[in-house]
Amino acid sequence: MHSVEEVQKMSVVAPATGEVIAEIEETPVHEVPFFYQEARKAFGTWSTLAISERTGYLRKLKQLMVDEMDEIAKIISDDTGKVLTESIVADIMPTLDAIDHIINHAEKVLSRQKVKTPLLLIGKKSFVEYMPRGVVLVISPWNYPLQLAMVPMISALAGGNSVILKPSEVTPLVGKCIEDLFQRSGFPEGTVQVAHGGKEVGAAFTSGKPDYIFFTGSVRTGKIIQQQAAKDLIPTTLELGGKDPMIVFEDANLDRAVKAATWGAFTNSGQVCMSAERLYVQRSIYGKFLEKLKKEVDSLQLGNDIDSDVGSMTFPAQKDVVREQLDEALKQGAKLVTGLKPSDWKEDMFLPLTVITEVEQNMKIIQEESFGPLLPVVPFDTEEEAIAYANGTVYGLNASVWTQDKAKSRRVASKLVSGAVVINDVLITVANHGLPFGGTKESGIGRYHSEAGLRIFCHEKAIMEDMGFMKSEIQWYPYKGKYPLFLNLFKSYFAEKRDWLTFAKNYIALLKSNK
Repeated sequence: MHSVEEVQKMSVVAPATGEVIAEIEETPVHEVPFFYQEARKAFGTWSTLAISERTGYLRKLKQLMVDEMDEIAKIISDDTGKVLTESIVADIMPTLDAIDHIINHAEKVLSRQKVKTPLLLIGKKSFVEYMPRGVVLVISPWNYPLQLAMVPMISALAGGNSVILKPSEVTPLVGKCIEDLFQRSGFPEGTVQVAHGGKEVGAAFTSGKPDYIFFTGSVRTGKIIQQQAAKDLIPTTLELGGKDPMIVFEDANLDRAVKAATWGAFTNSGQVCMSAERLYVQRSIYGKFLEKLKKEVDSLQLGNDIDSDVGSMTFPAQKDVVREQLDEALKQGAKLVTGLKPSDWKEDMFLPLTVITEVEQNMKIIQEESFGPLLPVVPFDTEEEAIAYANGTVYGLNASVWTQDKAKSRRVASKLVSGAVVINDVLITVANHGLPFGGTKESGIGRYHSEAGLRIFCHEKAIMEDMGFMKSEIQWYPYKGKYPLFLNLFKSYFAEKRDWLTFAKNYIALLKSNK
């Protein structure tokens, strides 16, 4: 589609080493219409396949990923700077599990569903059918570049849509890997296409009038995409940022909570929308908790070898965000428990794991997403205070509650304005594909995973059928003499205690009036 002269290439830099490890051809903006043309052509065939045929392609994809799991993990690790263990546990495993979930449930969830028909519509049957939308545009992020691209892609494909993926330009090697996996799995031409490039390419595809947009990324970019989608009346799902609170009550299993806070805050170097980014600890155990937390955090190993615990940051600009938040907090009186002042950081992409106290609720470190290895810890006195702190930001993606009191944990969970809450664990809801995933407030719009995650990519079509034996319906013309019969019919039907005899007499009278 393009000449050699027009091709621009992106250099792929491994964030952990700073080395250039590959070059990826960018997709020229003028080719965007051709992508949509191919996608719509492919949709015409793909959408007519039985669901079992579509999931057959997913089985091939899954087996290819299983066979090449180690190679894929290394690509993810090189491209993102995360350690190999996190590549396989948090990126590959959830993707494979999602494929399994869809293979096992898509036919039941997306097939025609029978719905109960009210007695007043006697003689009819009601159904819901799920009709694919068309071309789905998936715009995916760099922090979990495999999982957060492929799960919406395979969900859309199962529903009969064709898919265009625009992966993050920050991790283009994983985007190329995804493209290669779908091609080698034998998906029909045009059913899955991958476009490579930066913001200009993403904007061109967003304004290219897809039938659905699934975006995962920042709140700022999400709002831009939503504005464009609104102009064209394109439905969207937006999976945006988080500033997730972790609430630890005095009766919690302290050692477990400390380990959870450490992993929840620093896995993937804190570059997780569901990271434990705010830690609220009941004052009676605050000092003891901090002591244990410092010891646990200081035991972690930073690096990029197979036994390292925490890898590097992925996106250089995110390092600046963490620096700004930490600088502001320290200038306003916050104290480091562990970690370094930004002025003492090294030049590389490995940031020190930082725990900070003496922070105020209005600081950026509490109010804005950090997306880095930065954990503020705040004491609280009462249950009500903890809930107020937790709900006190514009975000609402995930949260965790720590207590051995089951009634308290469920009570607090119900009061948190959040798309998900975990009790005595962190982050884990996203790993259960039977649960819906998404946020409240500025953490996003819509849900995926679960049954909802398959059905969002389809139009719900209501169908009612009648055998057509009767000459006329009781509510059809003429209306002469029908009002008092309908009045008595509805009064007898909707009364606190239904009067079936009156109902039957008036229904029969209405039937006779149609002759």
